[in-house]
Amino acid sequence: MDLIDTARAVRENAHVPYSGFKVGAAIRTASGAVFAGCNVENLAYPQGTCAEAGAIAAMCAGGERVITEIAVIADAPMPVPPCGGCRQKLREFAGPDVAVIMATTDGAQTVMTLGELLPGAFEPGHMARATPGA
Repeated sequence: MDLIDTARAVRENAHVPYSGFKVGAAIRTASGAVFAGCNVENLAYPQGTCAEAGAIAAMCAGGERVITEIAVIADAPMPVPPCGGCRQKLREFAGPDVAVIMATTDGAQTVMTLGELLPGAFEPGHMARATPGA
């Protein structure tokens, strides 16, 4: 299953009455399953959901936890990367070498690793001294 095609199809379901900027995302997991998400805006802007976050939520709901490939597509003049918050959300489930395919609806593509998009990511090792429940 082509991730860009999946992201392109789900993008059409985006709820964007305020910005008009539809985004679709698709992620492939270690099992080969593909999960998709689209952005969902809310009148209270901070309450919206990015496409990548929607795909991650679908993945978790499906019982998966390891991302092996990511695709994001938008109708923009150049490929659009995940926002900073989504980069960290993706890093929760994907290693720094995972490919992120960024595409436009016109066919332009850029591929970078998650590590290139999020150098110095906050990782579980940073919390090694934390005591849960303390």
